[in-house]
Amino acid sequence: MRIKQTWLIVLIACPLLVSPLMAETDVANREAANKAAESRIRDNVGFLASDELEGRGVGTAGLSKAAKFMAEQMKELGLDMTAVGGQPFQKFEVVTEAKLGPDEKNTLKLVGPKTKEVTPLVLGEQFNPLAAGGSGKFDLPIVFVGYGITAPDLEYDDYAGLDVKGKAVLMLRKEPQGDPHNPHSPFGGPHPTRHATFSRKISNAYQHGAAAVIMVNNLGEIETRVEDQQNVWNTAIADIAKVQAEYDALGDDAAADKKVELRDKLTDLAKTIADSGAKLKDGTDEVLPFMGAGSDESHPELPVYFVLRSAIDPVVQAALGKSLVEMETAINDDKQPHSRVIANWKAIGQTDVIREKAEISNVIGVLKGEGPQAEEIVLIGAHYDHIGYGGEGSLAPWTHEIHNGADDNASGAVALLETARQIVSRDGKPQRTIVFIGFTGEERGLLGSAYYVKHPVLDLEKTVAMLNMDMVGRLTDDKLIISGSGTAQEFDALIDKLNENYKFAVTKDPGGFGPSDHASFYAKEIPVMHFFTGTHDDYHRPSDDVEKLDIAGIRRIASMLADAAIAIDAMPAPPQYVAIAPESTERRTGSRPYFGSIPDFSVVGQGYALQGVSPDSPAEKAGLKAGDIIVKLGESKIAGLEDFDGALRAFKAGDKAKVTIMRSGMEITLTVTLASPR
Repeated sequence: MRIKQTWLIVLIACPLLVSPLMAETDVANREAANKAAESRIRDNVGFLASDELEGRGVGTAGLSKAAKFMAEQMKELGLDMTAVGGQPFQKFEVVTEAKLGPDEKNTLKLVGPKTKEVTPLVLGEQFNPLAAGGSGKFDLPIVFVGYGITAPDLEYDDYAGLDVKGKAVLMLRKEPQGDPHNPHSPFGGPHPTRHATFSRKISNAYQHGAAAVIMVNNLGEIETRVEDQQNVWNTAIADIAKVQAEYDALGDDAAADKKVELRDKLTDLAKTIADSGAKLKDGTDEVLPFMGAGSDESHPELPVYFVLRSAIDPVVQAALGKSLVEMETAINDDKQPHSRVIANWKAIGQTDVIREKAEISNVIGVLKGEGPQAEEIVLIGAHYDHIGYGGEGSLAPWTHEIHNGADDNASGAVALLETARQIVSRDGKPQRTIVFIGFTGEERGLLGSAYYVKHPVLDLEKTVAMLNMDMVGRLTDDKLIISGSGTAQEFDALIDKLNENYKFAVTKDPGGFGPSDHASFYAKEIPVMHFFTGTHDDYHRPSDDVEKLDIAGIRRIASMLADAAIAIDAMPAPPQYVAIAPESTERRTGSRPYFGSIPDFSVVGQGYALQGVSPDSPAEKAGLKAGDIIVKLGESKIAGLEDFDGALRAFKAGDKAKVTIMRSGMEITLTVTLASPR
């Protein structure tokens, strides 16, 4: 007993004598804790990025499994999982896919003078409705609008002098002089401009008041298809000769399976030759499939068709005395529009585009604060969804494979769980309430976070900071990007102080806007920090898999973010918000005046909804604010971002533009003085 007391006195009086032992113990404990954390992270990310979860795409069972997993993990950590009416799931609906309704609700016929009917067109052979449009029933006069382009910067407008309101517009695909071999085209030539896109053409028709769109292939597209088919035919002819020679050279003792393999190749090549030959003989003009122009919900009541030239040409010839080829050639040669009313002809039909919906959920766990500042909130988030089997959003759109999204954003989702674990395990309660949210629908346009800020489960006015993690799984050379360093007066210095322990090669981006969920909160004037390890060649591809992750890097980032949250919680006063204008959230190809809007992608088909406006921007000065929905800019109708983008390009810096908005169910008109492009 006396000896033990003596050692105790020595240990207290002479810490230097025991520091090596204590340090060794600390190191061992820390290494054991890190090893345990990395094992958890590896297991968790392995599950979230497994094939079982189907890429966590909206509308898949895998996304629901991921939501349940996130909730179970949060509950195990001891978080309060009852914030949303007694449960952790903040549910809302989103469109998952577009489908074509029954054949009898998708029709088109062209009716000439004295109601002499042209034979109704055949669905799937002579025409297809497009998912880029909407549903409607119509009986409309027809106007030929060339390529359907309005390009003030190129002094070209197919709609000049025409009234197409309440009419069906007939237009050519792509753009004038769009020959890929013509580098001198005033438009794109080898590199098509934005005016060639389906979305811009449809939007431009809508802005001019058209009630239906009929689109056909242009000559350049058909010529390209002919070249492609000719190449396919030539290659197959060469290959079949080689395979036949190889087959003929087989001896009697050749393996039976080799003979079968070569015969199968000969059969496939013969079919290819026959198919290509038939297309070269009969023509390569084909109708675009239903999803061929993408799926856009912006114009839910605007029917959009793709039709064979051979079905349209007799109408053009009868009404204008010229063929479609002659009309198109004249536009290309003159570099001028040749738009005309298709007199005495009508388009009669209907489309039925069905938008299927699915219920998805944000997952919310709460660690309640204790003390006088307990009603204030520090929010930590990461999205757990990805893009499922690919398709729209994939950078390998030709595939139909599971995109596991290990880095994007299974890495952030498991880092969120690890951050929560570290914060919960610290001694004592936080003085502010800390909310952990697994967001969904981020890949569809920040849908989950946009929904939360519109329907906050906890008081948004008392949310003092939002910390976010998206793609934190590929730490290379310790390079870590932290956005939002300038969104609070305290954040820049705080990041430097925290990094003294972590030694990351930090790149600080002061801005609070960007392509992840933190942007939804910064638009509400909440300071943000966003952690990101950078993009890579596997981004939005099936190859974004677990074995390519830096598990230790995820652990370290989660630990730094936990320290950041604790440091913010310990501040005597909330972080002081700083307004920083985005470099350009709305800029696309070409120049246009600066407006200063921040889009809200969760509102579809009602107009161009605003999540916010940039500080000191023309929009803010005119009185626009978050929640407004722009329905008209100048004389142009606005149903979505593409409409707004096109309409804005008709103005120049210094112009005063009338903007009609819907605000709380009321229509209001404001005047915005546009600024120089940014």
